[in-house]
Amino acid sequence: MAVREGTYELGPDDGALLVRTGRSGLGRRAGHDLTIEATRWTAAVEAREPLDASSVRVTVQLDGLEVREGTGGVKPLTDQDRAEITKTLREVLDARSYPEITFTSTAIGADTIEGDLTIMGRVKPVRVRAVLDDGRVRGGVTVRQSRWGVKPYSAFFGALRLADDVGIEFDIALPA
Repeated sequence: MAVREGTYELGPDDGALLVRTGRSGLGRRAGHDLTIEATRWTAAVEAREPLDASSVRVTVQLDGLEVREGTGGVKPLTDQDRAEITKTLREVLDARSYPEITFTSTAIGADTIEGDLTIMGRVKPVRVRAVLDDGRVRGGVTVRQSRWGVKPYSAFFGALRLADDVGIEFDIALPA
């Protein structure tokens, strides 16, 4: 299926952009694997034929990241836990100095989008899996936080740590 050529502005009403974290360290059984939703994001899409003439730029507002789910762990996540995790997430990512994370495509292929991901002012290339199917684009990428100078969260003197690799997933409806 082809996308109609044009310029599109997409956002949370068009689909989901999720971050999935894991745990490591001796105390990992105490923590949670988190699903964090980006509730404030925009995607500027230039759809062209041929596909490689297209482009996309995604901007995620860090103050719109919300903890949706925590699996594993000794106890279920409480609302207070969610609020504390959200606060810590914004501190770790220095949201006051760097309020956005951006992705700008550099090459679009049949099942990948290559581009520059900017986190905390540092720009690194990434290759995102992307599949266009039935009017939706679905995909994701695994990001190693330390590559952008992000120190994964740790607690209990390092016994519980957030895994360095974080998964980013998306499922977005495209205009008909």
